[in-house]
Formats: sequence, C-alpha cells, structure tokens
Amino acid sequence: MADAVMKMAPAAAGETRLKIEGLNAYYGESHVLHGVDIEVRRGEVVALLGRNGAGKTSTLRSIMGLVGRRTGSIVLGGTETVAMAPHRIARLGIGYVPEERGIFASLNVQENLMLPPVIRPGGMSVADIFALFPNLKERLYSPGTKLSGGEQQMLAIARILRTGADFILLDEPTEGLAPVIVQQIGQAVRRLKEGGLTMILVEQSIHFVSTIADRFYVMEDGHVVDSLTAAELAADRDRLVTYLGV
Repeated sequence: MADAVMKMAPAAAGETRLKIEGLNAYYGESHVLHGVDIEVRRGEVVALLGRNGAGKTSTLRSIMGLVGRRTGSIVLGGTETVAMAPHRIARLGIGYVPEERGIFASLNVQENLMLPPVIRPGGMSVADIFALFPNLKERLYSPGTKLSGGEQQMLAIARILRTGADFILLDEPTEGLAPVIVQQIGQAVRRLKEGGLTMILVEQSIHFVSTIADRFYVMEDGHVVDSLTAAELAADRDRLVTYLGV
C-alpha cells in the first residue's frame, strides 16, 4: 500500500508544494478571505483550525478555484493558479473532498469510484484502494443511498486517490461519524501520509488532527491569526482556547 502511494509523490519531500500569499476571496459582493498566507511542503499534512465561518472551507474552495473571485497569489507546484479554471487546477495533481462528499446516490460504489477521470499517472489501483478501505470492497455493488456516512467518506477519498492526485484537500472528514469510523479514517489518512501524500485538513476535532498534522493554521473571520507546529501544539494546547473555545 505505501509503495503504491509513494509512486504518486516522486519529487523530493520538503519542497514547497503550495504557497498562498495575500489571498482575498469573494462570493459575489461578500469578501470572505482577507490576505491569507499559507505554505504547504510536499509530504506534509497541514490542518486549518477555527470556528464555523472562520474561512477554512473558503480557503479550500479558493485553492480549487471554486469561489466567485480571487486576488493575490496561489502557486501550486510552481504554477500560478489564481486566474486558472478549476479543471486546469485539478490537472496539476490536486483533489478536493468536500464536506458534503458528493456521492451519487443512484450509482453503486464501483460506479462512483470509477466516475472521475484519471488526471495524471501514478494513482492508486482499485486493489490498493480496497486494501486501504476494505468496507468499500464489501459494498462494491451497493447504491450510494445504502452507504453509511463513514462509507461515503471513504468512497469520496478513494475516488480522488484513483485519479492520480498527490495533494488532497479534506474538508471535515470526520464530521458526524461514529468514533470507530473516525478511528478507521484516521488510520487511512496516516497511511496516506506515510506514503508521501500532501494534505490539507479542515477539521473541528483537535484530538483527531493533533495525531496526524505536522503544522496548524488558525483562522478567524477570514484571516490567518496564528500558526503552530505539532510540537508547539503539544506543549501549549491552551494556546488554541482563545480562538476555538475548546
């Protein structure tokens, strides 16, 4: 499994994969991001933390070009993307798993899994995906309407892994899931990290992301107001209380 993922991240670990500088984003007349600066290195897992409405999901959507308007700079793998269309951004090897998951209810697991096009070589094989998420193999011919929330989340992640994306944006991957499923999702994300994938996680559960992420950005009202390494978070967990109320 790890070897299969490693083929998706051939360049040197630690080089800058994403650099966002002075990002402003708008939905119509609504100004939702204000001068956001974020950097993600290859093979790193970065978490965006903050209360509801802080701008975390808008940041992910802005990276993918899914907001009304963007200004500033978003450099992905050395390519400036702030003026690019979403389909061109995706072809740079980045995939987005939205909070709502986007599973097609009328299609079964196999059909959902095979629907997105392969955007570049090196994606995970179906066999590797089933090794990562055994539940999906067991439910291969089950329609989307019959899947649990956890199975839908696994399928949403699996679809992106098959496309060849080596940089994944995960929005609230554990939202509303039972603890045993959260544990399974966490194990899968850690295996992907060990295999060299780059990820940004938006997550409400500090406990969940603290076991996975290398660095953390705290957002408030569309601004990045703090940043911490995993070591800093472990040493000073109270630092987040002011922002998150947790």
